Amino acid sequence: MNGKQLKNSILQLAIQGKLVPQNADDEPASVLLDRIRAEKEQLVKQGKLKKKDLVTTPISDEEKPFEIPESWEWCRLGEIFSMQAGKTIKADELSLDSNLTHPYPCFGGNGIRGYIAKKNQQGNHCIIGRQGALCGNVKIATGDFYATEHAVVVDHYGGLNVKWAYFFLIASNLNQYATATAQPGLAVSNILETTILLPPLAEQHRIVSKIEELMPLVDEYDKAQRELDELNAKLPEALKKSILQEAIMGKLVPQNPDDEPASVLLERIRAEKEQLVKQGKLKKKDLVTTPISDEEKPFEIPESWEWCRLGEVSSYASTKKKINAANADKDLWELDLEDIEKGGRLIQMKTVGERKAIGDKTFFSKGNILYSKLRPYLLKILVAHQNGICTPEIVPFNCYGSINHQYIVTMLKSTYVDDYINSVTFGIKMPRVGTDTMTNLVLPLPPLAEQHRIVSKIEELMPLVEEYDKAQRKLDSVTTDS
Repeated sequence: MNGKQLKNSILQLAIQGKLVPQNADDEPASVLLDRIRAEKEQLVKQGKLKKKDLVTTPISDEEKPFEIPESWEWCRLGEIFSMQAGKTIKADELSLDSNLTHPYPCFGGNGIRGYIAKKNQQGNHCIIGRQGALCGNVKIATGDFYATEHAVVVDHYGGLNVKWAYFFLIASNLNQYATATAQPGLAVSNILETTILLPPLAEQHRIVSKIEELMPLVDEYDKAQRELDELNAKLPEALKKSILQEAIMGKLVPQNPDDEPASVLLERIRAEKEQLVKQGKLKKKDLVTTPISDEEKPFEIPESWEWCRLGEVSSYASTKKKINAANADKDLWELDLEDIEKGGRLIQMKTVGERKAIGDKTFFSKGNILYSKLRPYLLKILVAHQNGICTPEIVPFNCYGSINHQYIVTMLKSTYVDDYINSVTFGIKMPRVGTDTMTNLVLPLPPLAEQHRIVSKIEELMPLVEEYDKAQRKLDSVTTDS
């Protein structure tokens, strides 16, 4: 239950006589109604009211949906209130601020519109908005003020507590009686025919005191609830980031002393690359790597792990195979950046023929890691599940030494890499990351066996986070609607 729902619940208890206890010594509401009628009859004699203001329609049993305390009475709003809309004003008569020439607040359909030089009302009154989407809202006006034609001024009799009237009118949800048109409105005659519950005057004061005692507590609850809702909304994403960060720090799964250490894996990768140089598939410069300083190592890693650069273990900087879309197989997968959701989820697949692709594209193979160098903060990273072509803004690459590609995706999605890449992107409207930045990226490399364990654990945990997120959204939806 949110703050608004709790307030509504308190008001409903109030109008049903369940918020404060009844007192047998209170003057019953029936006597108050008699006194109000006598007051209105006197005003008719004085010409301040008309005889029709004394006429009320009897209330049928069908209009009484629940039992009320014996000391209370059902009545119509027209029995205890008079209502009159205000007068039209011109926009140039209003000032946004109160000043010596415009001292009087001007009430429109949704509260104070501004300040004006003249007044047409004084005293303590409820004001009901009667025009627009928010018609039926209730305010309190005190002292001298001006009411426009969109504001209904409520006069009360018999010494009724104005704040009680304010709370009860809010609880009556007058907006439900608005006309269903493009510009909703409330007719005063219809409002006066609606029913209201009248408590004894002494109980009105107790109800107001109790509501004023509770509402600050409700506001505190509402603030805390909104903070909790905000936290819950952020929690799934925070959990995902935390899992990925724990993974690349060697804290997600236990180390196994029997694992071949990452240093041996790096030696094997270097041997593999040297062989590719001999075959002419790589250049000698691809074997050159910049030593990693202690300042470049952002956190401690397990002893069996090694720090390395992405260019040391991958083909990220290698020449990409280009292909003109016009010459490509029409049934080939053609991947665009817009096909990948933030975080790397593939949201649609289209063929070259379906997309009617044109221009130069980059070919990728099944198993390649696909990384977006454009707007890298969107983390559009995934592993290709089949061959295809893509926009040149997507970089396909492989890793050597049978490195688990999903582990590299995990590393690239981690908070550590995300923050670093976003700090070195260039371009304002379309920020991008350079090839040198990516190849020099320092990454923590676990033993190959541990890479597989890390990926398995992430694949186990992420669906649970998704389920939690889905359940939380459903709960929020139920809470909002109820």
